[in-house]
Amino acid sequence: MKSPALVYGRKLFSIALIFNALVCIVYSIGLLTGFYTANWQLYSPFIFDGNVFWALIAVSIINIFPAAFIGQVKTGRLWFHHYIYGFLVLSMAIGFLVLFTSVSLLTLFTANITDLAVNVGRFFVLGGLALVLDDLADVSRYTAKFLCHIKSIACKGRRIIHIAQAVLSVVCLYITVGVSAAVIHNNEWATASNFIFIGTLIITIITSFWSLKRKVWYHLTPN
Repeated sequence: MKSPALVYGRKLFSIALIFNALVCIVYSIGLLTGFYTANWQLYSPFIFDGNVFWALIAVSIINIFPAAFIGQVKTGRLWFHHYIYGFLVLSMAIGFLVLFTSVSLLTLFTANITDLAVNVGRFFVLGGLALVLDDLADVSRYTAKFLCHIKSIACKGRRIIHIAQAVLSVVCLYITVGVSAAVIHNNEWATASNFIFIGTLIITIITSFWSLKRKVWYHLTPN
């Protein structure tokens, strides 16, 4: 019988990996927004084309399943389902952003924002989303049915997804090396934001290659 500490630790680790995937997606969306609307040269010349950050979004989405796979343990409920806490954190974070900042919720994840209060709010919004995604099947029978349908489709194409993850992981490794090289060679890019980005990239790569080695997608079976 597994110890409660190990079980809850595995669940928390799973939620942290989902959170990391969401952070990578948000970073990539912000960079791509600047690339398309403000002609940003993203980590040039170490990143040859800003469009490669689409690959990071794709691999982060794919990584959500392996992250959830790690957290498939029976933890029981602490009063409520995890998604209740997720929606509670989401509501509080959005309320904080509306009441105490001037940021538009429509541009919350696309604008390049350095304001500390806004970034704290974004952190908890993503944290709430991670909790909801971890427990999405229990939100309602409709979400459970929808997820079963998506799972059935993914199961049929699991070999293609596995190959796509392998290719995207290599691209993600290139992005990590390129961003790291850019930060090392340009003091202006040696910011806390970029160091956090590099950290999330490293976690994304490790998660992705672990998933490939374990052939996690091949463990997917229709309900």
